[in-house]
Amino acid sequence: MTLAEEVLGGSRRALARAITAVENQAASAPEVLAALFSHTGHAHLLGVTGAPGTGKSSLVNQLALDARKAGKTVAVLAVDPTSPFTGGAILGDRIRMRELAGDSGVFIRSMATRGSLGGLARATADVVKVLDAAGFDYIMIETVGAGQSEVDIARHAQTTIVVEAPGMGDDVQAIKAGILEIADILVVNKADDPRAETTVRALRAMLDLAHPGDAHAVSHHGMLMRVVLNGQDGAPTEANAWRVPVMTTNALSGEGVPEVLTQVVNHRQHLRDTGEMARREMARIINEVDAALRDRLMADLLDRIPNSELETMVARIARRELAPQQAVSVLVAAYSPIT
Repeated sequence: MTLAEEVLGGSRRALARAITAVENQAASAPEVLAALFSHTGHAHLLGVTGAPGTGKSSLVNQLALDARKAGKTVAVLAVDPTSPFTGGAILGDRIRMRELAGDSGVFIRSMATRGSLGGLARATADVVKVLDAAGFDYIMIETVGAGQSEVDIARHAQTTIVVEAPGMGDDVQAIKAGILEIADILVVNKADDPRAETTVRALRAMLDLAHPGDAHAVSHHGMLMRVVLNGQDGAPTEANAWRVPVMTTNALSGEGVPEVLTQVVNHRQHLRDTGEMARREMARIINEVDAALRDRLMADLLDRIPNSELETMVARIARRELAPQQAVSVLVAAYSPIT
């Protein structure tokens, strides 16, 4: 029996091995992903992001517990930052989610970013495919918690929860462009804090000023493009746009979390009813293919360039004989795999 067949058969050991192979870019990874791909597309992908200290892990823990009470299976993919000095990562979310330990309907996996920016690890999309094929109802992706730059989650998740907390700075700090624009659901955690209501009011005021955006538009070859389905743009309009709810929770006690899960279900239904689910899926595929092409072409190019040639170019740049852009042009012209 192949590794992919074992994953489809429900083996947790095989699932862990498959994820490790994908994360480490093992030689067997492409074959495993190809065998599993036709079994994907059933899980609801839920992204949870926000600044450090807002309580993302505690919220994910409670969301998973409530989903299990509703009879749903849950996979949690927690992305932790990698040390730029040692290359290691704490991978501490398993410690925070001890209440889920031993539940056969829950699978928790921590991943290190390994230098990848945007709040996610480079292999996140492929690991999500493995979990999806394994048959989980929900896949919850918790990002690093790097703050406003963490917008990559919108390209992976179908529903994105942005977690805020009172006392994280002034009201405007929490509302800066970027992270708020990707929110499908806004959660103000630590609702027992007396400053929570002020944060809620500030977020609602900002949402009242906003217009339906296009957080799920895609960048292809450096150009922003919309996804066209059946000859139509399909971008959100005032009439069919999802109105982002602002929820309050206390993740430690579980207060307000069932209501958040209800909004997740409502948002999924909204995506299906409006056709936005298909549009986001197309946008995700375009982004994934674009990233895979870039990675493959870069790897092929670097394989072709001798180390001595790179060292020569670096030395010439250091002597100001050649600009970096000129060096790149020379190397691409001489060693590009595309002829």
